[in-house]
Amino acid sequence: MPSLLKCSKYVMKHPFFVVSTLLMITVSCGNSHVSETTYDTNVDTPPIHDSVPEIPSFAQKLIECYPETIVGYENDSIVFADGSRMIFDDGIVRSDMQILEGCDIEDMARWSYNDSIRPFCDPGRNRCEALFKKMYGQSAAEVSKHLRTIDWCPTLVGQKVQITTINHVDVQLQKVSEELDKHPEFKPYLKNSGTFLWRVVAGTERLSPHSFAIAIDIGVNKSNYWKWDNPKASEADTIIYRNTMLKEIVEIFRKYGFIWGGNWYHYDSMHFEYRPELLD
Repeated sequence: MPSLLKCSKYVMKHPFFVVSTLLMITVSCGNSHVSETTYDTNVDTPPIHDSVPEIPSFAQKLIECYPETIVGYENDSIVFADGSRMIFDDGIVRSDMQILEGCDIEDMARWSYNDSIRPFCDPGRNRCEALFKKMYGQSAAEVSKHLRTIDWCPTLVGQKVQITTINHVDVQLQKVSEELDKHPEFKPYLKNSGTFLWRVVAGTERLSPHSFAIAIDIGVNKSNYWKWDNPKASEADTIIYRNTMLKEIVEIFRKYGFIWGGNWYHYDSMHFEYRPELLD
């Protein structure tokens, strides 16, 4: 009772202080309540991560197939081992005919190599020339610095061929040679008629893949070429497909990363070219 009387007297003597204190307590309690309801521990909040741009699948394939020359992808550019870069997709929309005349890296994946042959589709024939020059050499002299001479089917044919050592193309072609050399029945198809030669594709201004020492032509007398079979036709004309190259030979080349020119609408069935990025 004495404590209660003391409190009453204090309130009568200091009414302003008491009222102010009560208001502060009320506000504090109110804020505490809001704080508790805002941070509800029962609500699942997803973690926050920095977004990482996805590497295009074809760019990733290039990195996997050419690890010694192409080491990464960043800001829409292929990154090379020497630190230089090249635009992957320049944003230009090209027709099927236009990408044969010149394309960016992304355009090289326009057609799937594993599709059946379709009109005007030449998977692998649409090459970004700047990319091949960067990897293998800007001139005949530069490409020549990296050539290796290998024995081509020594038992059945006994020829010497020159191929680039960059990206281990020479190693892969040597494996092809060793496997083909075990099949006497293939002999009529195996004579080499050309590997390294700095030149343009006939009737165009485009450099042939032979310029970079990544291709080989074999069995000319057993092969078909769209220009030979259609001498008056242009790349925009409809043609009839022909081929006499053995499927078994094509599969051996494919096993070691080489695509076949007979898989093009504008067929070149003697032609094999190291392009593992196009194969599954």
